[in-house]
Order: sequence, then structure tokens, then C-alpha cells
Amino acid sequence: MSKKVRPYILGENNYKDVKKAKIDLVILPWGATEAHNYHMPYATDVYEADAMAAEGARKAHERGAKITVLPTIPFGVNTGQTDIPLDINMYPSTQFAILNDVIEVLNRQGYYKLLVLNSHGGNDFKTMLRELGVKYPKMFLSTCNWFQALDKSKYFEEMGDHADEMETSLIMHLHPHLVTPLKQAGLGKDKKAKIKAFNEKWVWAERKWSQVTKDTGIGNPKKSTAKKGKKYFNDVTDKLGDLMYDLSKINVQKFYK
Repeated sequence: MSKKVRPYILGENNYKDVKKAKIDLVILPWGATEAHNYHMPYATDVYEADAMAAEGARKAHERGAKITVLPTIPFGVNTGQTDIPLDINMYPSTQFAILNDVIEVLNRQGYYKLLVLNSHGGNDFKTMLRELGVKYPKMFLSTCNWFQALDKSKYFEEMGDHADEMETSLIMHLHPHLVTPLKQAGLGKDKKAKIKAFNEKWVWAERKWSQVTKDTGIGNPKKSTAKKGKKYFNDVTDKLGDLMYDLSKINVQKFYK
């Protein structure tokens, strides 16, 4: 039995569908292609972006939101991982150029709301959207990090920020065939900076990934389960669905109360 075309996923729809569609919000998922410890696929951030965007959009669509999800951008900023094999880096300046091109099309064609759904910690679109918002004053530009939507400690025992218990549990739920047995996974131990201020998070310098972690993971994945991933996924996409619905319906001229 063939799957039904999802009207909120641009890549699944044809020209006739799109011409007659009323679209109030465009969603651009953005991931990365990079190593995720010894047990996870390189496209982890892309798979997460695809799933988070699609499920959030489904929930918003079923409430009446008129939205469309663009294909996920598969490359992110990986400037700290230049020596990790096939970690594909996309410079922020390249991301800016891509965003500009996408926004130029939307602006010209009358789609004035864009949500960049970020799925990679190395990406940061805020300053780009500040600049592009001046260039395209009719556009309402927003971005979100789905991985910051909830308190992870309520779902997972071990904290981390890359190929950790959260990400492993998610992929075990979404694509279990892509996760090797956890006995093969590294422990995701990371070295801390010798200067205290950097560990307190109010000072920043880019991490040299191969110096910080042996297996490319940061966070112990050994307690991951598909059940934990399913619960977290459902709750995150509930929040994303609410966000997408609200953005699609809001009159941006009356955004503040």
C-alpha cells in the first residue's frame, strides 16, 4: 500500500497542489553531516530535522495551519571538526548566502513567514536573520533549536550534547536499523577546558573536537532506549506543532501584547 502524500511537505507535492495551496508559514529544517560516536549515523542531525519538522507540521496542519516544510539542508557549521573524516563543513557565510537566496524567493512570491528549524548545535542563525530582516522588511524571520525546547533531565539520565542518551534514544525510535548495539558505542567522555570561565559557559571558544572527545560523542549513550526517544519525540513535536500553528496564524503587525 502506498503512503498518502502529506500536503504540508513540499517535496511530496506537485505543481498543481502547490499552485492552489494557501501557505502562511514556510519551515526550513537545517541539519549537519558529521560523526556521531561509533554507534550512530553521520546523518543523525538530518534524520532528526526531517522527523521533527514533519511531525510538528502534521500536528499543526491537523489543527488547520497552512504550512509547508522545505527539504532539509544537510550540511552545517563543523569548523571545529576539520580533521574528522567526512564531517562536511558549511561556513556561516555560505549559510547566509543560502538563506538569502531562499528568503529572496519567498519574499518575491509573497510567502512572508519563515521558521528555520535548527537541528545542529554548531549552527546559529540569529545574527543572519537580523541582517536579512533589514534587507527584507516584509519578512517575519524566526529560528528555533528543537533540542532546547524541553528539559532533557526529565527524560534522560545522562546529560550530553552530541550522540548522547537523548540523540541515541531518538534515532533508536526513528531509525533503529541505523543504531549499532550500544556495547559498540564509546562512552562519550569529554575533556574540560583548563580555564574555569569556559566551563561556566559565559566565555566561548570553539572546541577542537578531536582534542575534546576520543569517539566524537559528548555524553554517555549507554542508557538509551527507543521508549525514551519516543516519549521525548512526541513531547518535543507537540511544542513544535504549537509553535508552527501559532506562527501560521499570528498577525505579525500585532505580534506583541
